[in-house]
Amino acid sequence: MPPRGVESQKRKRQYEHIKESELKRGASEEDAERIAAATTNKTRREKGETQS
Repeated sequence: MPPRGVESQKRKRQYEHIKESELKRGASEEDAERIAAATTNKTRREKGETQS
């Protein structure tokens, strides 16, 4: 499940792609979700897609 506030399909796909990549690299499910959420949020911030 993508981070709260993610509404665009593009960011949801990005989250899933990163999560799957991390799982393939051997990360645990929890770590893969954390890394995917952090990366997705970072991209949203950089692109000005966040409210705050």
